[in-house]
Amino acid sequence: MINSIPIERVLFLDIETVPNASAWDDLPESEQKLWDKKTFQQRKDQYTAEDFYMERAGVMAEFGKIICISIGKTERNGKLLIKSFYGDDEKTLLEEFGELFNRPQLRDVILCAHNGKEFDFPWIARRFLINGMQPPVPFQLYGKKPWEIPHIDTMELWKFGDYKSYVSLELLAHVFNIPTPKDDIDGSMVSSIYHIDKDLIRIVKYCEKDVLTLANVFRRLRQEDLLERFDSASSSD
Repeated sequence: MINSIPIERVLFLDIETVPNASAWDDLPESEQKLWDKKTFQQRKDQYTAEDFYMERAGVMAEFGKIICISIGKTERNGKLLIKSFYGDDEKTLLEEFGELFNRPQLRDVILCAHNGKEFDFPWIARRFLINGMQPPVPFQLYGKKPWEIPHIDTMELWKFGDYKSYVSLELLAHVFNIPTPKDDIDGSMVSSIYHIDKDLIRIVKYCEKDVLTLANVFRRLRQEDLLERFDSASSSD
């Protein structure tokens, strides 16, 4: 049962991702062709490859990049300490994030994210490899038995084996009476806020709200009181 997990071991995590290029014309022709081939079956008739790129490239690790990773860890005072790694230089961001896992106190860490097994965890691992680095140990799954993988997915916990059910973090926040993280922006707006508005700090704040909400959804799933945010210490390039 999840109530038996020491919450001090759990690292709550959320990432924000965007298309690599700010416009279709900025992509090399070879990459445009690869995008066209990869998404041909997914696109509806009204979508050109160009239109689909601006809408969906930010959710595909081969064509996007991470601009923010926010993490939260419960402190001894019972509050959540939040830290963010963010910037335009993805490799630097990942290097700084990866250094966390060299610390003795994070050697037995358990990662927790909403839809993390389908999105956050594989995205981070793939982008480490694309940037020429090995993913940190908690993201390396090969050869591990299912019960040896240090990952918690709050969406999976909520499904209770119902594999056809998708639920957003925002909806779980609503049903558990947790303040919504979507009081300013939502995920569909991140790409334009980054590429057009150039407002990365707004995205970081949004990502940190998601981490606090994630931690509190996890607490509600354990029938525990909500956490408050303790502090914010951010790292940028």
